[in-house]
Amino acid sequence: MIVTNSYKKRYKWILSAILIGLICTIILAISLGYSSVSIDRLIPTILGQGSFKDEFVLFSIRLPRMIITLLAGVGLALSGAILQGVTKNDLADPGIIGINAGAGVAITLFYLFYPLDTGIFVFLLPIIAFFGAMITALLIYAFSYERKRGIQPSKLILTGIGFSMALSGLMIVLISSSESQKVDFIARWLAGNIWGYDWSLILSILPWFLILIPFILYKAHQLNVLGLSEQVTIGVGVPLQKERTYLLMAAVAIAAVSVSVTGGVAFVGLMAPHIARALVGPRHQYFLPVAMLLGGWLLLVADTIGRNVLEPDGIPAGIVVSLIGAPYFIYLLLKNSRM
Repeated sequence: MIVTNSYKKRYKWILSAILIGLICTIILAISLGYSSVSIDRLIPTILGQGSFKDEFVLFSIRLPRMIITLLAGVGLALSGAILQGVTKNDLADPGIIGINAGAGVAITLFYLFYPLDTGIFVFLLPIIAFFGAMITALLIYAFSYERKRGIQPSKLILTGIGFSMALSGLMIVLISSSESQKVDFIARWLAGNIWGYDWSLILSILPWFLILIPFILYKAHQLNVLGLSEQVTIGVGVPLQKERTYLLMAAVAIAAVSVSVTGGVAFVGLMAPHIARALVGPRHQYFLPVAMLLGGWLLLVADTIGRNVLEPDGIPAGIVVSLIGAPYFIYLLLKNSRM
């Protein structure tokens, strides 16, 4: 694909527009809500000249939650983009095909049966979620694989949906006889309620993002090639199965780490890559950065809306995203069935 100067200019304008929208949403998210910092007090508070209340709300509540939300949105968008590229299926999403549910079951089991000090639990959380998601991904792969035909994208999606429903049901069974406090946490997780308000949570997931995001962006060229037919991919010297394995592991890992702190959020990984592809085309060097920003922006908008609809508890961001994402998923399903 030849990238012209006009295309690059358009790409920069799109990135700039998304960044401006993201900054505006961040300002609104800080200034709205049960506890908020007014816009005119925002700069003085950042500079250390705000009241104790403003500084507490900004640095102890709003900023940690927003950073966690943005990172999770970025991770889910990247995971969805990889899954769609590797499986060549527009309906692939870590929430829809059961990866998020696998992470959730692992977190539920650990939280209910292996109680630990909160500080240790926070840092173990991404690791637990990763192993749960990876085991689920391997099972989905095994059930979707056919010896003569390999992985069938439609079978992968249907198998993943089945696993997602079964694992969500298992979580409900596990919490049905548990203590009310633990039940509340898992129920909030299932609903996609962003529960992270602590800087320690950011420290626990940040190393994963610092490793996985550069790796995924580095593999953008391989994702372009994997979008071609298998014969062409092998013909240009790309080790097909090896690259698929590396990319799928990265997709599972970044999705698991993301949902470990946000709960069962689906559809971000479906919508953000689709919108990005429509804006800048399928070339992953340009498409992935746009998808990342859109994923973070989409989840932040959903969380901001959810927090302010019903105060003080609000509506979980996962439910807000699902209200938008479910109709979009049905639209894509109908569109693909006609092709």
